[in-house]
Amino acid sequence: MQEQLQKLEVELREVTKNKEKLRKNLLELIEYTHMLRVTKTFLKRNVEFEPTYEEFPPLENDSLLDYSCMQRLGAKLGFVSGLINQGKVEAFEKMLWRVCKGYTIVTYAELDEPLEDPETGEVIKWYVFLISFWGEQIGHKVKKICDCYHCHVYPYPNTAEERKEIQEGLNTRIQDLYTVLHKTEDYLRQVLCKAAESVYSHVIQVKKMKAIYHMLNMCSFDVTNKCLIAEVWCPEADLHELRRALEEGSRESGATIPSFMNTIPTKETPPTLIRTNKFTEGFQNIVDAYGVGSYREVNPALFTIITFPFLFAVMFGDFGHGFVMFLFALLLVINENHPRLNQSQEIMRMFFNGRYILLLMGLFSVYTGLIYNDCFSKSVNLFGSGWNVSAMYSSSHALAEHRNMVLWNDTIVRRSRVLQLDPSVPGVFQGPYPLGIDPIWNLATNRLTFLNSFKMKMSVILGIIHMTFGVILGIFNHLHFRKKFNIYLVSVPELLFMLCIFGYLIFMIVYKWLVYSAETSRVAPSILIEFINMFLFPASETNGLYSGQEHVQRLLLVITALSVPVLFLGKPLFLLWLHNGRSCFGVSRSGYTLIRKDSEEEVSLLGSQDIEEGNNPVEDGCREMTCEEFNFGEILMTQVIHSIEYCLGCISNTASYLRLWALSLAHAQLSDVLWTMLVRVGLRVDTTYGVLLLLPVIALFAVLTIFILLIMEGLSAFLHAIRLHWVEFQNKFYVGAGTKFVPFSFRLLSSKFGDDMA
Repeated sequence: MQEQLQKLEVELREVTKNKEKLRKNLLELIEYTHMLRVTKTFLKRNVEFEPTYEEFPPLENDSLLDYSCMQRLGAKLGFVSGLINQGKVEAFEKMLWRVCKGYTIVTYAELDEPLEDPETGEVIKWYVFLISFWGEQIGHKVKKICDCYHCHVYPYPNTAEERKEIQEGLNTRIQDLYTVLHKTEDYLRQVLCKAAESVYSHVIQVKKMKAIYHMLNMCSFDVTNKCLIAEVWCPEADLHELRRALEEGSRESGATIPSFMNTIPTKETPPTLIRTNKFTEGFQNIVDAYGVGSYREVNPALFTIITFPFLFAVMFGDFGHGFVMFLFALLLVINENHPRLNQSQEIMRMFFNGRYILLLMGLFSVYTGLIYNDCFSKSVNLFGSGWNVSAMYSSSHALAEHRNMVLWNDTIVRRSRVLQLDPSVPGVFQGPYPLGIDPIWNLATNRLTFLNSFKMKMSVILGIIHMTFGVILGIFNHLHFRKKFNIYLVSVPELLFMLCIFGYLIFMIVYKWLVYSAETSRVAPSILIEFINMFLFPASETNGLYSGQEHVQRLLLVITALSVPVLFLGKPLFLLWLHNGRSCFGVSRSGYTLIRKDSEEEVSLLGSQDIEEGNNPVEDGCREMTCEEFNFGEILMTQVIHSIEYCLGCISNTASYLRLWALSLAHAQLSDVLWTMLVRVGLRVDTTYGVLLLLPVIALFAVLTIFILLIMEGLSAFLHAIRLHWVEFQNKFYVGAGTKFVPFSFRLLSSKFGDDMA
């Protein structure tokens, strides 16, 4: 490869050099042609009337300034012609006047078109000059001045025949140079095209070789300096593939000594490898952006596949908008093998890489849009409303029922601007809508009040369930790493604190939904008042949701109060107890259990007695070495900070889930505003101009819907869903302090072995 490239380089340099010479000669000939054309108008000599002069005598015999001598002997005129840069004309003329003391006649004219400088290649404006001088000495001075100002001097013909002959010769040479240049460029293009065919393969080969040598430089020699030793991490499931690859490599390379592999024990924390496919890769990237999981830690990406698009859809709930997003993502999924999508611009490539996330987000938005019964801010009556308006008329009921109910008649209907449906009237409310919100709420004036109450309670319920699930996942971490004391002293108190306060809040919401009906809704107590009253001593008198409510609330508060000191002091005191040599209940060190290297918790566990494995001299020596490193104060401070963060975070994180309600409300209101200001205006125009006006109105509505509601609102809901997962969910169990396993692969050449190794 090196020989081919050197040969190609020499050939290209030679051809390019010849091309530049030909191009320079061509530019000089073109300048000479322009000079002859312009100077022809400067001086017209008639050969028949041209007098014959003697040669000017030498300077030693007569003085040049002796005018009588010049007049007596005569002097031959000399000419210097050429081209000069436009910016140097004035200075050039002054210099000639001062040096030659007026014994020159300078005539110049500007060229019509700019020409390229043969020396620099710059296209500039030129002036053609013709200098007439007396005497040979002045001629030398003129030529030196022309050289100083970098003028392009060309021979000036003495006769018309000579001018014509030179002009014809120049034209012939210019045509020949054009032909030669054209053939040279064709040859150069052929050479470059042939070289370009192998450039990509050569670059790949060089990058692969550099990558291989880079990895070999990370290996170490054995004591004999005859073989390389590489210490690598390998997934346990791929060990047989590694052995097979080493055997095939040794066989194909013809090595006399085959390569072999041994597993070695280590105390270092292994990197984290999570195998993904094109569907799960996007969700795993969302989790990895927060932090790569520690070794064998619970991976939240599995649950994020469902919870992330669902929480997004709660904020973005609209059947129409979700269906448009679903179609866009489906189009990307169907054409995912198209080469233009893989090589598209950065923004489009981001959409393409997250096509499966967009697909689920759109699908879940369709589902929540059906629940909200919202399609481009309008409701869809699929199953028929559960409310009956005719049952509110007085004619539908007996006279005895008129006294206890507020019914309608023709007068009330005509005079009232707002009519209220009373679900306590028999026949008005016939049952709930089969799926989602009843479409009649789209016509109600108190629709926003009803939906706000529903979405706010729904957000609180979803948030508490989401956070509780995160605490439960932490239990699986403790079980896997065989730290059961963390379950009893950390996870259980956290669950009790969460459920005794906020779990009870969910119970009150659901209980009120189930127990109280339309007939008893006026006497139903406020959940907010009851929840606040739970923390007051003495509690204010309220109706209560159920009998014995006060005793239940006192019990829950006592459990909450007892869980706080356990959460603060339980784990530090237990680790101190282990450090002092007591037996450990439910703690063992069999297998790999290291989460954070040299953490205080690991130090205390290493210093404790191991029930399952028993004691041995090695462990005793390790215990003696690590006991001195145990720092109770640091462990206590860490646990106190974690406990305070958790207790306060339960309140703030629950309030943070109200963003589900806020963004859902904002999305619905923006959609309603677009419909009201555009489509409704277009539909209210009469039939004469309505069709003509409706087309641009619908087009504008579609553009604003895509850019405002789909892109901007979608991005906002996407970012809020990420925040809910990172801050409110993953911090309950996910450490994210690991190192990602990035094996050697030629696929990483473009990013890892690019410019940094050049």
